[in-house]
Amino acid sequence: MAINPEVIARTALRLLTDVGLDGLTMRVVATELGVRAPTLYWHVKNKQELLDAMATAMYIEATGGLEAPGAGVSWEDWLADGARRLRRTMLRYRDGARVLAGTNTTHPGLFRTVELTLRTMRDAGFSVADAAEGYPALLHYTIGFTIEEQARTGTAYGEDNPYEPGRLERSIDREQFPLTASVVGRLFAQDTDAAFEAGLRVILTGLRTTYLR
Repeated sequence: MAINPEVIARTALRLLTDVGLDGLTMRVVATELGVRAPTLYWHVKNKQELLDAMATAMYIEATGGLEAPGAGVSWEDWLADGARRLRRTMLRYRDGARVLAGTNTTHPGLFRTVELTLRTMRDAGFSVADAAEGYPALLHYTIGFTIEEQARTGTAYGEDNPYEPGRLERSIDREQFPLTASVVGRLFAQDTDAAFEAGLRVILTGLRTTYLR
């Protein structure tokens, strides 16, 4: 098998299931590919470049086949569907959201997605400047929510998972923090799909009320 940045990135993404982001090293990836670590440096200079390549692979996976909204599809529904697709992609990989956060990609597929997003929002009545200012709020919400969601699986804690159902509730002093205790199940919802959708509605409503007056 020929070694190239895409092959390296896909191999690294598969390895996340077993080793997680913290255990992912150039040496581990090289061993999986059956080569020595220096061979990888011909294609990715360091771990940051590896993360960038992994993030690029996830973006391409999340946006593959993306087109402008069809007839009767609102800008809100189109943006929400894109956010859901990105979240689903990140959730396919252990620490997927952490990989995506803060990485850099210049793949044409990313810029095509941005172009479609700006055009969709402009056609809905946003100025291009407002769309460029507002859309990152949705993107950052999606990535940040998924980072938290994946952290709460407790993988990093091993068998001592502090996010175990009921454990957090038991740790709160109900006399000292009565309001927190009364809604802790909503603050740290077990139904993360419903929680994500609730936040999505808040973001989209905010975009509409802030920019479409």
